[in-house]
Amino acid sequence: MASAPPKTAQSTPPPLRADARRNREKLVEVAAAVFAEAGVETSLEDIARRAGVGIGTLYRHFPTREHLVEVVYRRELESLAAAAADLAASHAPDAALEEWMRRFVGYIAAKRGMASSLKILMDSNASLFAEGSGILRGAVERLLRAAADQGFIRNDIDTSDLLHALSSIYSLPASAEWRDRSNRLIGLLMDGLRTKK
Repeated sequence: MASAPPKTAQSTPPPLRADARRNREKLVEVAAAVFAEAGVETSLEDIARRAGVGIGTLYRHFPTREHLVEVVYRRELESLAAAAADLAASHAPDAALEEWMRRFVGYIAAKRGMASSLKILMDSNASLFAEGSGILRGAVERLLRAAADQGFIRNDIDTSDLLHALSSIYSLPASAEWRDRSNRLIGLLMDGLRTKK
């Protein structure tokens, strides 16, 4: 008899009670902050404690560390993509692009903290990363085109070039100054993109 396929974070979970949903959301929020700050090897007990729940509650929602990492990764990705529309609606096109790139630094910080577990996920679920790459490309392309079409930035910049420039921030050595240095690089990048008005 064939065995049932293993559950993953993509499996559709049953509907949660309001308190269970709040606990799950709090665990994901805390895990994202902790992974970005201290790395994915942070103890799950510490994450549960900071979220104000017991370790059993964490394991009911996330049977393995990789389940938690996958959900945190998806949350960061979706949040970054959604920010593009919000920023486009509330900022001038060049300012929207710059702020989105600064938020990209936060996304990179979370990815750096989850690197070892993301490698495991990449080996077992490559479609997750292909999907994520497409989502990010679509978000930044809309911001880039709007800023270029309205004359705020050069019109000869390609989405791939910009994403490569942003991704290079990932390779900066980890240090207490990493985030400040990353933001300075974004400022330099925007200086090079803006048209002289």
